[in-house]
Amino acid sequence: MAKILIVDDSASMRNMVKVTLQSAGHQITDAADGQEALNKAKQGSFAAVITDLNMPVMDGITLIKNLRTLPSYKYTPLLLLTTESGIDKKTAGKQAGATGWLVKPFNPEKLLSTVDRVL
Repeated sequence: MAKILIVDDSASMRNMVKVTLQSAGHQITDAADGQEALNKAKQGSFAAVITDLNMPVMDGITLIKNLRTLPSYKYTPLLLLTTESGIDKKTAGKQAGATGWLVKPFNPEKLLSTVDRVL
């Protein structure tokens, strides 16, 4: 299946997303913050990136803005998976280049169907 980068400062959340995606055959790389994710994204290519919004060092919206400046991530699906559901945050995510928005706690089936749809 696809190589997917998941980014969240919560190790338990990264693990839940990882297990869900691996159950569908995806290959997962993870990062604890946006800067770590950006570094990994520059070193390899991913079919999709799923990131939290609120993280130390670099937040998810800043990560998405940075990824969109890289030629290899211009059209890559970038999903935000966060507890935030306000319209202002969603608008900021969309303006940064986010492909979609999922709210925590996530439904595993919805996560998998969303990933399948954007890939």
